Amino acid sequence: MNFDFVSNEDKPALIAFSTPEWLQEAKTALQELGFKVHTAATHSDFLMRFSQAHYQVVILEELFGANTPDENLTLKALQVMPVNQRRHATVLLIGNAFQTFTPMEAFRHSVHAVINSSELFLLKQLVEKAVADNQLFLQSYRDVQARILASGR
Repeated sequence: MNFDFVSNEDKPALIAFSTPEWLQEAKTALQELGFKVHTAATHSDFLMRFSQAHYQVVILEELFGANTPDENLTLKALQVMPVNQRRHATVLLIGNAFQTFTPMEAFRHSVHAVINSSELFLLKQLVEKAVADNQLFLQSYRDVQARILASGR
């Protein structure tokens, strides 16, 4: 594994794809948005990276390292992970069968947004929207969390 230091000024993003073309599109879109992009090659690589940095954005292919969505160990691990361990990241799931930004589909997969792969050409704008929506939605939670941490409780 290639270690890449993440500083306080960086906007870290983690991507996990099995489809090379999608991987490149995601990497390019995130880099254009100013993110420092890390790529996970395997499920264990993803989990190790995710546990060691507070990624702002995570983009995961529905079939990452899998033939069916049920075989995607990375997605399963994220779905059962305690909320406080994944709340820092806006998680987007990309697949062929999704209708982009369907809230119930995202909820069903325990992610912030789902994106149909046919709309990857809009990924830059879709990431911006998902991050903004997530920040707005979680603002109160983050404010309370920061106050609790500041008070030493």
